[in-house]
Amino acid sequence: MVKEIRIYCEGGSAKRDQSDLLKRGLNIFFQELVGLARAKNIRWRLTLCKSRNLAFEGFETAMKSFPEAFNVLLVDSEAPVTSPAWQHLKQTDKWRLTQEQDSQCHLMAQAMEAWLIADLETLKKHYGQSFNANPIPTAQNVEQIAKDRLAPMLNEATRQTQKGKYDKIKHAGEILQKLDVAKVRQAAPHCDRLFKTLAEKMDTDN
Repeated sequence: MVKEIRIYCEGGSAKRDQSDLLKRGLNIFFQELVGLARAKNIRWRLTLCKSRNLAFEGFETAMKSFPEAFNVLLVDSEAPVTSPAWQHLKQTDKWRLTQEQDSQCHLMAQAMEAWLIADLETLKKHYGQSFNANPIPTAQNVEQIAKDRLAPMLNEATRQTQKGKYDKIKHAGEILQKLDVAKVRQAAPHCDRLFKTLAEKMDTDN
């Protein structure tokens, strides 16, 4: 019976207040899961680890230190995903992962910014009148957009706005709080997989 969900997520900043903003944004984005955990008296802990390697190290340590928790690794895929998550990360990062850990390995494909552009209406409202939607494709599957295109298209779309061009540390946390999660899950299959996996884990084991 799972008593705790521990997520080790790539992202954050050396400045605590900026990391706290991103962490708050993610927790609000995951509020459906946070609420389910609370209802079932399951502890919820999301840890921002700055780099992807630190996220993996945190996950690896948690597997030993918190064996009764459901420990989750959440990182950018960095590239198109053509294999199960554990295998993708083993191939791209040479991490020590096994098929048995696949349900614990989750991807922001190809980067977290894909979640943001999945809800174009929220981006328009957040940045205001001078937001230029033209650089952002209306893709049914945002995970097909190459990682190296995501930040540049957001920069171009937002550079004339009062908030200034997109900055992950300054802007992502606030945008995450406003996103329509259903839209993101529909456009980003690996995000949907994360929600389904955690919901099923908490429903099945309690």
